[in-house]
Parts: sequence; structure tokens; C-alpha cells
Amino acid sequence: MFLRLYLICRVMLLHSKLFTDASSRSIGALNRINFNTRFVLKTLMTICPGTVLLVFMVSLWIIASWTLRQCERFHDEDHANLLNSMWLIAITFLSVGFGDIVPNTYCGRGIAVSTGIMGAGCTALLVAVVSRKMELTRAEKHVHNFMMDTQLTKRLKNAAANVLRETWLIYKHTRLVKRVNAGRVRTHQRKFLLAIYALRKVKMDQRKLMDNANTITDMAKTQNTVYEIVSDMSTRYDTLEERLLGLEDKLANIQEQVELLPEVLTRVLQQAAAAAAAAAQSSTTDRLSDRRNFLHPESAAQAIVPVGGGGASSASCPSPLLSHSRSVPPTSPYHWPASPILPPVSS
Repeated sequence: MFLRLYLICRVMLLHSKLFTDASSRSIGALNRINFNTRFVLKTLMTICPGTVLLVFMVSLWIIASWTLRQCERFHDEDHANLLNSMWLIAITFLSVGFGDIVPNTYCGRGIAVSTGIMGAGCTALLVAVVSRKMELTRAEKHVHNFMMDTQLTKRLKNAAANVLRETWLIYKHTRLVKRVNAGRVRTHQRKFLLAIYALRKVKMDQRKLMDNANTITDMAKTQNTVYEIVSDMSTRYDTLEERLLGLEDKLANIQEQVELLPEVLTRVLQQAAAAAAAAAQSSTTDRLSDRRNFLHPESAAQAIVPVGGGGASSASCPSPLLSHSRSVPPTSPYHWPASPILPPVSS
């Protein structure tokens, strides 16, 4: 009959706005979380642990008392009273066990053993809840760490000052006096060692405080910061790699062009040499023709006269192209000097 109390969690799971919300279901599905009775109990222990423990202990007390009364009422009159059964369950749950009322049947003994085990578990849960409630919050931890750091800083300064003072006193009583007092020197040496020990202890306390100050939240923040830095470095590395690949492609193109440069230069030089040779040959031909025309203007005029014209008309009408030239008698005894550059032209 009491196992039907399971339906309470079932009703909460099916009709609670917290567990039936579409966004909650989506987040649970993404994180592979099943919305079952165990998840409901864990959620309730996180939200209101004291209320859950109180309801559980009261329910267990009432159910176990009624069950023990049903098992023991035909064996003993003391167990027929519900208050006596509740007393037995209470002292068994709290692990006290006065022994004034004991179960006699196997059913009652089994209920008592189960009650003792559940009592130990509930006690552990209660201690955990109380310790979590007594724990300092994040802001309180920061304030406490600041106060302790200030106090340890003052202690560190005092310890360092004591070390310097004892060092000076040892030097004073050993070097600056005419007569050395061994007892006083040993006293200051002991104080010097104690000051060094106190200084080391304060430094160790500061290290412990710094270690305790690094909570899980601070570690999570540090992890997020490191993740952001690593992501930024990865992005920059990818950009740099892309730029390097672009430079490699450009260098490959430049190398190909450099490899083709000798062939291009050879082709250009050959074309330039051919053009220079053609220009030189054309220039030589033009100079020979000019010299021939200059030495024999009659032949040049005959070459220019059209074919259909007569000889008389051509003699009476000299060509306008040779208006500046004059005829040289064929029987002229004058001989033109030979050119040092051009070869002699035969008439």
C-alpha cells in the first residue's frame, strides 16, 4: 500500500512546469539526461534538501511504525499500541536503542534493521546538507581571503623586522663592543632562529591561503580564459597558414617565370640580331644605290623615264627628279677619287 507513494514523484514528473517545459526537455535531450524519478529526487535535493529530508524521515517514521504494529500486535500487547511502535522506530532510527521495547517476530526485526540502515543514511545526508549550508559563499570567501591576506602580510613584515633586528643585535654584541657577552649573544641567536622560523611559517600560511583561494569557480574562469586564448591562437595560426600557402603559390609562379626567362631572352636576342642584320643590309644597299646614282645620273634618269615615252621628248624634257644634277661628258679626263668605304662601281 505504501509503495504507492512512488506515484507522488510520478505526478511531479508529469505535471510539474519545471520538468514538462519544452526548453528543459530539449536541454535534457541534448545532454542525454532522462527525466525519471531519480532525476526528480536529485533536483529536489538540490533545490530544498532540508524539506526533502524532513518529509522523508517523517514518512519513514510513520510507515515503519504502522508496519511494525501490524507485525507485532498479535505477539505482544506493548506493540499493539501505535505510540510504542513509534517509540521503537525512533530510537532505532537514531541508533540509540534503549532496549525497553524490542521486536519479537522476524517481520518486526527486519523492519528494525531496515530502519537502522535508513537512519544511518539519513544522518549522513543531514550532515552533508548542514555542512553545505554552513559553507561560506563566494563573496564571503573573497572577504575572508582578503582579511587573512592582510593579516598574514602584517605578520610577514613583523617577522622580517624581527630577523633584521636580531641580526643587528648579534653584530652589535660581537663586533661593536670591547668585551663580548656570550650569554647575551646566544640569547639573540636563539631569537634570530625563532624569527626565521616564524618568517617561514608565515610564508607557508600565505601559500596555503593562495591554494585555498583557487576555488572551482575560479578554476572554471581560468579554464574559460585559457580556452579563449587558445582559440584566438588557433585562428591566428590558420590565418598565418593561409598566408604562407599564398606566398608559396606566388613563389612557385615566380620560379616558373624565372625558369622561362633564359628562353625568352634567347628569342628576343635572336629577333634583335636578325633585325639588326636586316637593317645593316638595307643600309648598305641604300648607300650603294645612292653612290651609283650620284656617279651616273644618266643611268638613273633613264631608269626613272617611263617606258612609253620617246627619246627626243625625254631629252628635251629632263626629269624633275634630276633637276639638280648635271651631265658629265663621257670623254672627260677627270677621274673621281676612290672611296675608302664603298667598292668601285663599274659603269
